[in-house]
Amino acid sequence: MDNIQKTGRREEITQAYFQLLDRHLDDLPPVEHFTRMASKEFGNRGISVTAVAPGPMDTPFFYGQESEDAVAYHKSASALGGLTDIRDIAPLVEFLVTDGWWITGQTIFANGGYTTR
Repeated sequence: MDNIQKTGRREEITQAYFQLLDRHLDDLPPVEHFTRMASKEFGNRGISVTAVAPGPMDTPFFYGQESEDAVAYHKSASALGGLTDIRDIAPLVEFLVTDGWWITGQTIFANGGYTTR
C-alpha cells in the first residue's frame, strides 16, 4: 500500500462466484473485509477503496479452469445470461476512479445477476 499516492483510488477486482465444487467459497469475505478496512484506513487521505465482483468472466483463464459442464452452468446461472465481459467491467472501474470517488468500502457485484445480495 505504500505505493498509493497521497490521493488516489484503489479498486479490487474479485471473482465473486461459487464454482460447482465451492472451491472459492472462502475467497470473497476476506476481500470484502480488506476493502472496508482499507477504505477507513486511507479515507482521510482522499483514497477510496472499492471491490468489484464481476463473477465468472469470459477469459481464457476461466475456460482453462473449468470443465465443459461447469462452463455451461456458469453461462446459464446469470440473470442476464452468459459470462461477464471485460467491456462490461472497464466502464465501471473507470467511473469508480473518476466521478465515483465517493463510493468506498463497498463490494459492487457487477456480474449480470450471477450473485445477488
